[in-house]
Amino acid sequence: MLMCFEEMEIRAALDWRELIAAMEKALAEFSAGRVIQPLRSIVTIEEESRYLGLMPAVTPEAMGLKAVTFYPSNASSAIPTHMAVVLLFRPDTGEPLAIMDGRLITEMRTAAVSAAVTNRLASPDSHVLALLGSGVQARSHLEALAQVRKFDDVRVWSQTPENARRFAEQYGVRATDAESAVRGADVVVVATTARQPVLRGAWLKPGAHVNAIGAPRPTWRELDDHVMANMIIVDSREAALKESGDVILSKASIYAEAGEIFAGIKPSPASKTTVFKSLGLAVEDIVAAKLVTERLAAKHG
Repeated sequence: MLMCFEEMEIRAALDWRELIAAMEKALAEFSAGRVIQPLRSIVTIEEESRYLGLMPAVTPEAMGLKAVTFYPSNASSAIPTHMAVVLLFRPDTGEPLAIMDGRLITEMRTAAVSAAVTNRLASPDSHVLALLGSGVQARSHLEALAQVRKFDDVRVWSQTPENARRFAEQYGVRATDAESAVRGADVVVVATTARQPVLRGAWLKPGAHVNAIGAPRPTWRELDDHVMANMIIVDSREAALKESGDVILSKASIYAEAGEIFAGIKPSPASKTTVFKSLGLAVEDIVAAKLVTERLAAKHG
C-alpha cells in the first residue's frame, strides 16, 4: 500500500542525531561509488526566478527521486523558496512505497549534512557561531549544529536587517553586520539568496570552518576568492564543478568530498581553515525519506 506523509508527520519522525548519522553514512556510500545518482536535471523556467529540478538516486537499500521547485523570487514573501515531493520505491521490485512532502526533508537533511561535516572539521572547542542569512536554513543549522558543538555566542546577519533582528529576538542571538558576525567566529554558515559574495576571506579567523549553503547556480557567488583559497570540501565533485559558481568562478581546488572524509579515504585536515560547499544530493533526500518511512510505518503498525 502506498503511504502518504505530510510535513507535520515528517517533523515528528526525524530526530537530529539519527539524521546526522544517516547523512554521514549516505555520503560515505556515495563517495565510495555505492550509489547510482546522475547529476540533477534542472529546468530553467525563468532565469534567476523559477526552476524545476528532478533528483533520482538508488542506494543498496533505497530507491527514489525528489521533484523540487526552486523559486528565489519567493524570498520576499511567505512562500518558501524550495518546495518538493519525494517518492520512494522498493529497490528489489520497483513497487511504490511512499510519497511525502519534501520541503522539510530538504531543509533538515541540508543542515544535518553540515552538522556531520562540522563535527569532523571544526575545532572541538568551537563556541562562536556566525549565521549569514536568517531564513529556514539559518534556523535549521542553528538547531543541527547545536548537536555537535556547544555555542555560547551566536551572531546573525541578513541582507534584510529587519529579518536579522526578528531572528535574533526569536532565538536569543545577536544581530549585527556581516563582518562583525564573522570576525572571531569558529563556525560560519552562509545561507543567503545572494548572487555576489557576502563572505570575505579576510574576515575569517585561522582555523575557522565555513558551511556554504546558497549560490546553487554556476554564475552565483556567496564566497569571495579569498574564502575559496582555503581547503575546499564538497558533497560531490561532479556537481560542484557544474553547479557551484563559488567553485567554478574562483577556479578553486577541491580537497575532498565529504564522503571521502567520512569513509576515511581522505584525512580530516587539522587546524586548517575549511570550507564545505553544499549543493545537496538526491541520496540525502532518499535516505532521509527512507528514515521517515521506517519510523512512521512502525508507528502506524
